[in-house]
Amino acid sequence: MLNFEDENPIVIGENINTTRRIRADSKNIVKKDGKVFWRYPALDGGDGFLDVTEQYPEDEKQVRSARIGHIRQGVKDQEMDFLTWAIKAQVNAGSHIIDLCVDELSVYPEERHEFMRWIVKTAQKICPEVSFAVDSSDPDTLRAGLEVYDMSLSRPAINSVSLEAGRDVVIDIGKEAGALIFANGSGDSGMPQDEHERIANLTKLMAMMDEKGVPVRDRFLDPLVFPVGAGPHFGVHFLNAVKGLREKYPDVRIFGGLSNVSFGLPRRKLLNDAFIRLCMDAGCDALMIDPLMNPLEEILKPPVDQAEYERAAAVMTAEDEYGLKYLKYVRGQAAA
Repeated sequence: MLNFEDENPIVIGENINTTRRIRADSKNIVKKDGKVFWRYPALDGGDGFLDVTEQYPEDEKQVRSARIGHIRQGVKDQEMDFLTWAIKAQVNAGSHIIDLCVDELSVYPEERHEFMRWIVKTAQKICPEVSFAVDSSDPDTLRAGLEVYDMSLSRPAINSVSLEAGRDVVIDIGKEAGALIFANGSGDSGMPQDEHERIANLTKLMAMMDEKGVPVRDRFLDPLVFPVGAGPHFGVHFLNAVKGLREKYPDVRIFGGLSNVSFGLPRRKLLNDAFIRLCMDAGCDALMIDPLMNPLEEILKPPVDQAEYERAAAVMTAEDEYGLKYLKYVRGQAAA
């Protein structure tokens, strides 16, 4: 069983979430015998094929803009070969915790609970040596996952408590299960606007966890990452919040969904690599990432191309506001 005290940083794999999608015009979309498949690199070195026919657009004009929920498809159809690859590939890439979210599969609570129970039991069977985080906007779905979690194999995490109405019960659910508790920086009236609101919201949550007797090292604080493509200072807000929280709470774990920062921008791997390094320098000791795109072993080494790293980092820190210099560089590279 993983001893979280010995791991720094902790990698939280984000890929078993039914919100994740692939492009319908991906080069890995394969059509055969009237069906459509997504081709993925199977663990035996060959190709695996996930049937995504039901999500593929009937109108070819819609293919370019369509997105296919491959994780949703795999869980819904209980495609064991695909899910085994999806989980083990993250573990092989260095993940210590895998996030499990099934919310998009159903709007009906009982169905959602059954999907959560199934994926928890299945995931633990596939990789009993790592921990899994039950992740849902519905506290009862979180309970359903923890009810079937085999504590003899690993310790669960719960994602997440916030100041939003009705989310305070997540502390009790997690404490009762002996789970690691993820806490995010959203407020009771919406998303935080800057680093000050992030710190204020998470300070309130820290006080709530103090009252419940949650050990400090069982707390993971998430100041929330928003895409810099939507706001050039969103990266700075997160980094400053991490620095402020680390100074205020030296022993707590701090993380974020770091891949969110590059959404909608070209060469996401490069941008993510830069942001992850900046976050670790700021005080993040846990990373919620796609470890297949951004393997930890690469992050812990100096950048292969220092000049490219600096271009990407300038976008994250708003030194290159709106990423104009970065986009010009990327377009020039593509043209060359």
